[in-house]
Amino acid sequence: MDPHPSSAAEPASAATPGTEPTGRPATASGNGPGRLAMPAGDAGELLPIPDPAESARLLAGGPAAAAPGGPQSGAPFRSGFVALIGRPNVGKSTLLNQLVGQKVAITSAVAQTTRHRLRAILTTPAAQLVLLDTPGIHKPHHLLGERLVKAARSAIGDVDVVLLLVDGSQSAGRGDGFIVELLRHCRQPVHVALNKWDQVPPEQAGALEHSYRQMLAGRGDFASTSERPALDWPLHRVSALTGEGTAELVGALGQALPPGGHLYPSDAVSDQPEQLLMAELIREQVLSHTREEVPHSVAVSVDRVVDDGPRTAVLATVMVERSSQKGILIGKGGRMLRTIGQGARLQMEKLLGGPVYLELFVKVVPGWRSSAARLAELGYRDD
Repeated sequence: MDPHPSSAAEPASAATPGTEPTGRPATASGNGPGRLAMPAGDAGELLPIPDPAESARLLAGGPAAAAPGGPQSGAPFRSGFVALIGRPNVGKSTLLNQLVGQKVAITSAVAQTTRHRLRAILTTPAAQLVLLDTPGIHKPHHLLGERLVKAARSAIGDVDVVLLLVDGSQSAGRGDGFIVELLRHCRQPVHVALNKWDQVPPEQAGALEHSYRQMLAGRGDFASTSERPALDWPLHRVSALTGEGTAELVGALGQALPPGGHLYPSDAVSDQPEQLLMAELIREQVLSHTREEVPHSVAVSVDRVVDDGPRTAVLATVMVERSSQKGILIGKGGRMLRTIGQGARLQMEKLLGGPVYLELFVKVVPGWRSSAARLAELGYRDD
């Protein structure tokens, strides 16, 4: 472990005397000072962050929020959990953000961006869908990868409906076929979303959709020596980027849920702890500004948060595995770390609805992705 972690902080004015935290949830509009509830302390004192279970709060303001109650037709209101399953980088997090109308999951062109099973909440007049954004299913190369894949697989048995997301701009491949076989004996309803349909030329649409129907039927390249029944899972053409087809997808998923009342308030969009969201926003900036092995070797922990009234102070550690990666993250004269911090701070201010002072430290922890103790500290537990 590097005994001298480097740091870079955003310029900030003198600390303002602290006030008692309001305990109000963060809002999508940013009009109110959403804050993380903290224990009372002296003015300006940086207090240890509380346990995630104690600080978890609902982020309010989703555009799909609706008043409690079912539709005018008298059909029963439905509610339940929907797992988004798929290969890495097929657009699960982008679709999640598109459906709820705001950022609740980080996105990146880097594969395996999602590391936590994030939950977003979408409420319509007819149903409430609790959407689980799972890590991409892939062949793991270290203990972290094994736990991510296990988390994605375990989500299948914990939900009411499964949504298999594939890259519809490409023909069905072996990775998709592997997940289909994984879901073949799933008791829950399964829907398939052909994402990135906005990138599909009209003359190729029929052939691409046919390749996925062949996959579900076990024909062509997906034929097997053992006899297996064809799967009649519904296919949906969607674009997580433009929103094309998402309204129809939401309606179909809602109808597949069991009848039931609201599981969360109608205006909730996420139940994730704020410190987890803040850590993810920092990691998103690392993914956006670094290349090669650095993005996959980075973990972020929010160490302390203090609400001193007009602003929120956040101290976070960016963990890497090698000294060379630390040098890349800091950059010449600290420029890279400042760029990462500035981008993360702006996103945090949108989340919290007020000014943020962010200080980042970079620490070298060799082999953290293969350390069970380190992974447990970061929330990647083997449950």
